[in-house]
Amino acid sequence: MSGDIVPISETALLIVDLQNDFVHPLGAYGRAGLGVAEIAALPDRLAPLAQAIRAKGGFVVSTHFTLVPGRGGEPIISPHLKALRPFLAKGDFLPGAWGHQLVDALQPSDLSVEKIAYSAFYMTRLEWVLRKSGIRRLIAGGIVTNGGVASTVREAHVRDIDTVVLSDGSAAFTREVHDTAIAALRPVSRIATIAEMLAEVSA
Repeated sequence: MSGDIVPISETALLIVDLQNDFVHPLGAYGRAGLGVAEIAALPDRLAPLAQAIRAKGGFVVSTHFTLVPGRGGEPIISPHLKALRPFLAKGDFLPGAWGHQLVDALQPSDLSVEKIAYSAFYMTRLEWVLRKSGIRRLIAGGIVTNGGVASTVREAHVRDIDTVVLSDGSAAFTREVHDTAIAALRPVSRIATIAEMLAEVSA
């Protein structure tokens, strides 16, 4: 939360993990019966802001949770994730596959980054891409608020990257968890609504 005003040309809407395998009814989570209405509503909510930011010369950056294929194509899955989501299988979150892609309502992103953990900075090229593109502010939304969104925003904070978290542009598997995560992010990030950011971008 820096004191200077970062121009739109140096701003990106960071869309965290809004991929078909997470969001679409035919994706990995949908097939497992883990669809959540608040999560499913995010792409259409975020689309107008993405369009406005791009029209004003800003960026749209998407992160893509990835299960790296190992021997025989079997995904390499961290033990904690396998215990939490035992339904994950070969082909889920596979780089280049339909399930790995950003949902249609938000395509195309200007920049995309594969990630293997909650934070989009952990062992990825995200910081390099942001620096090379001159991006100094991230407006973050996506899933889940308490996981990928929170972890990425906290790492942006320690890198002196200005952040805004969209309170109605991110979601978790329960409203209570979402609200708790948003409250916990207030010391490190500005919190705003999509409407508030649309008004600023359009001004």
